[in-house]
Amino acid sequence: MNEEQTSRTALLIGREGVEKLMNSRVAIFGIGGVGGFAAEALVRSGIGTIDLIDHDTVAPSNLNRQIIATCDTIGMLKVDAAEARFKSINPDCVIHKHPVFYTRENAEAFDFSLFDHVVDAIDTVSGKMAIIERAYTAGTPVISSMGAGNKLDPTAFELADINETSVCPLARVIRTECRKRGIKHLRVVYSKEKPVKSTGGKEQTVEAGRRSVPGSVAFVPSVAGLIIAGEVVRCLLNKQ
Repeated sequence: MNEEQTSRTALLIGREGVEKLMNSRVAIFGIGGVGGFAAEALVRSGIGTIDLIDHDTVAPSNLNRQIIATCDTIGMLKVDAAEARFKSINPDCVIHKHPVFYTRENAEAFDFSLFDHVVDAIDTVSGKMAIIERAYTAGTPVISSMGAGNKLDPTAFELADINETSVCPLARVIRTECRKRGIKHLRVVYSKEKPVKSTGGKEQTVEAGRRSVPGSVAFVPSVAGLIIAGEVVRCLLNKQ
């Protein structure tokens, strides 16, 4: 990004802050409703290098909430659609694409020490814990998205340590798993809003490790993603 493109950001964080973001590398696991908005906000903030990890393709059902989903991108790998979009925003951004479903089995393929920050925006508990554990071991900051499905109130999202969370079923599971592994702290974005019961259609079975397909809208996962991006930028700017 050139000086004019970052001029409004520099008014808030200074040219030194902009340079710090341009020299940072962030990995985003999951480029869906939450991760896609987080990734784009980070690209627009001037992050110099982005790693995109997602095995999925853009589907018509993504159009209602995922920023990379348009009629033109349906059928594309999400990492390819995201790369094209993000390069149109900042051609200088270095993008590493990983079209894989992140699991414990392929976790060794990722060196977390290369990242300045990690975003966990995937759905499976096993995958989330694999990301959290690897980041914890590498000493790399990580922020994890809790349940955004079946929610309607975007104002209910908040930043918290996993130990301070309540109500959210996913946060409860992750909290328990972190305690089992001796992980004392984890930054998360979560909502105390109770999940709304699905009212229409039959729920479908999806990948192993996930529950039924949740309902979602445009204005909920996007807010969670933007909160995550803001926290990542804050953390990077405060990094010594």
